[in-house]
Amino acid sequence: MNPPVPNVLAELAGLLVKNAMPGVPEAERASDLGLSAALLGVAAEMWDRQAHILVEENRAVRALLGEPGEDADLRLSVLQAENDRLRGALVVAHAAAEATGDTARQDAIWAELVAATDRRRLSTAPV
Repeated sequence: MNPPVPNVLAELAGLLVKNAMPGVPEAERASDLGLSAALLGVAAEMWDRQAHILVEENRAVRALLGEPGEDADLRLSVLQAENDRLRGALVVAHAAAEATGDTARQDAIWAELVAATDRRRLSTAPV
């Protein structure tokens, strides 16, 4: 999830503190409450799925790059760091495929990027 769940939770904590103070206009308080509820719902959904998403993406990108390995450490920070590394390598591989005119490789990379987008789709997304 971007921004990361811990950052979203920290922002929500700040909204709660602000709205606990006297004198906050009711319209602002209501708006903040609605935003907080929506963000908590998104954070809860992504938090539950994030490790699974990252492991699937890392596996798929490793296969495209021909890299052996697997994710032994399932902490989100470690999975995300590996995902960032793999995606950087995928950008380089895609540039090389474009430079050499390897359309099959380009198509495979694009297919994974579409699949990654589908993996991250929220249950409340309209499409």
